[in-house]
Amino acid sequence: MKKTLARGVAAVLLSGIAVVGVSVPAMADPVIVDEPDTSELNNLWTFAPLGVPVFGLIQSVVKAPNGIIPN
Repeated sequence: MKKTLARGVAAVLLSGIAVVGVSVPAMADPVIVDEPDTSELNNLWTFAPLGVPVFGLIQSVVKAPNGIIPN
């Protein structure tokens, strides 16, 4: 009977510690995030509708032979 009671108390204490440990980051001060810098979104390398900067990729593929075989 004493073992069962001791295990119950230990389980309650450990679960309480776990709940408090998880809730500590939630009680931290909120972080204020500045607005993103969108000044250079007209750059070829930042426009990426497909996840890849399309115009920059085309430009680098066109310039690749000149980099491999110099004139």
